[in-house]
Amino acid sequence: MRRHDSVERLQSLQNAILESIARGEELAAIMATLCKRVEALAPGVVCSVVTIDDDFQLRPLAAPSLPRSYGEAINGIPIGPRVGSCGTAIYRKSPVEVTDIANDPLWEGYRGLVLPLGLRACWSSPIAARDGRVVGSFAFYYREPRGATPFERRIVETCVHLCAIAIEHEEVNARNHRLAYFDTLTGLPNRARFNEAIAQATRQPSSRFGLILIDIDHLKAVNDTMGHPVGDRLIEVVGARLASVAPKGTAFRIGGDEFAVLVPGCDKAGQLRGVAGAILAAMHLPIDCEGTSIVPSVTIGGAIAGEDGADSVTLRQNADFALYHAKETRRGGYVRFKGGLRTSMTRRIQTIRSVGDALSAGRLIPYYQPIVRLDTGEVRGMEALARLRLDDGRVVAAGEFQDALLDPKLAHRISNQMLPAIACDMAHWRREGLSIPFVGLNVTSADFQKGDLVQRIVRAFERAQVPLEHLVVEITEQVIMGGRRDGVARTMEALRERGILVALDDFGTGFASLTHLLDFPVDTIKIDKSFVAGIEGGTRNSAIVEALIGVASRLGMRIVAEGIETDGQARRLAGMGCCLGQGYHYSRPMPAEAVSAFVGSFSRALSNSPARPSASAA
Repeated sequence: MRRHDSVERLQSLQNAILESIARGEELAAIMATLCKRVEALAPGVVCSVVTIDDDFQLRPLAAPSLPRSYGEAINGIPIGPRVGSCGTAIYRKSPVEVTDIANDPLWEGYRGLVLPLGLRACWSSPIAARDGRVVGSFAFYYREPRGATPFERRIVETCVHLCAIAIEHEEVNARNHRLAYFDTLTGLPNRARFNEAIAQATRQPSSRFGLILIDIDHLKAVNDTMGHPVGDRLIEVVGARLASVAPKGTAFRIGGDEFAVLVPGCDKAGQLRGVAGAILAAMHLPIDCEGTSIVPSVTIGGAIAGEDGADSVTLRQNADFALYHAKETRRGGYVRFKGGLRTSMTRRIQTIRSVGDALSAGRLIPYYQPIVRLDTGEVRGMEALARLRLDDGRVVAAGEFQDALLDPKLAHRISNQMLPAIACDMAHWRREGLSIPFVGLNVTSADFQKGDLVQRIVRAFERAQVPLEHLVVEITEQVIMGGRRDGVARTMEALRERGILVALDDFGTGFASLTHLLDFPVDTIKIDKSFVAGIEGGTRNSAIVEALIGVASRLGMRIVAEGIETDGQARRLAGMGCCLGQGYHYSRPMPAEAVSAFVGSFSRALSNSPARPSASAA
């Protein structure tokens, strides 16, 4: 072949391969085309291309003139100093030219792979990326013992360069694809890939699958108290455990603390529940995070395609509804979507919007319910209760917007507006000379999770020039259980150090209340109205209330009985040793402007009558 012709044919080969790379053809197909065209240029040559994986093991890429069995035989062989021509060339990072395979020690142990194929010599050249990494090798096999001709050497020089371009292009595409469709922390497919997968699954008319959404519990608290590296480690472990349980390729990380699993072939509630149970079980083992042991906890919601939503949007929304409901009612557990959840969640969303609008318009109003001494009827304090004035002027109690209080942002906004309003009212009463020793304020888990409760209280009361010892912060057991134990305890201790009293509200309605008194010391216990309601009948309620009063007395805590509605209840509680109480028997909650008149009339009524009055607010 004349030199001019060989140059033209090499140029044509190069142009064809570069065009294939530019068109985005698959790497294996490009390399196979390269091998075939090279074999046409150099008769008697058998061409192959191999790459290596991250563990430096050989991975055949193209060898169209060799049997498939040869590629299968070398697949996964680690590179090394005596691994034929290709494995050795990659290991040495330099060409290896073996002119007689039958007698060369580099092929010892591998001769049986090629000699039966009639191959007697092999010249392998490493393929290097621009950063110097060896990413594979390009090899010529010969059917007789010999070396390469000058023209063959020019061919190899061109082909090694083309292979490097093609392999690097593939690496860039793979890296971009991974960045676009995979989460870097967990290695799981990300939200974009999840959106594609669920849309594709729901487009198939007969598709049967389940959708599970998973939230990591208390991740924000972990980040805030232990640092983001620990939080990242928690996310990483949850993702790995999820991937080990879920069918291959069906687990996704779709948000900061949220994961999803598509369960193929699932059309029964029991199947979905089984996968959810396996996920929960996989989380039980503790993990060590920088010397701290953490037991991961997740909450799960699920929905079934078709039954719970025919399209991806509806199915995802319904699984979200189930997850939200699980977080509110069964944290650390699993809830499957039911039709009523959509209605209740829609109502909740509307309520949250209405409350948000009312807060923005300044229509939050504190109402106050008196706390009195049961033996004398003297007003000893007030409990501040949030009320909202609606667009039509109607004032509604918290019960009507309870769903909104479950939203952390709204709950925080409510306490943000209640604090300065209460402080101003207390300052006004003090200027009037009104004796109200303390006012109680209910706070939520959101106030503790935010981490700024103490600062906000101090700021509001300093502006109003009201001493902090006149405030009682009321919490429920849900607040204690809704956050990190050490974080809640530290905030409670910081409040008490400032002179602020802490009361445990609705006592007896949660779990392990007496245990909580050991871990979270408080100043006041408020006995829930459900125990007070049956106290006159000599039932178990009486025994429980009497026992609680005794425990509180021995622990040096004050007792307040809630929900007193009759004089008989008040007398019975006083006889048990309960000093303070509140309820409709004394007064319904009232606006701030009615407090002065109430306290005055209540005191006059007591001085004029031996019987306790039953008053109501205007």
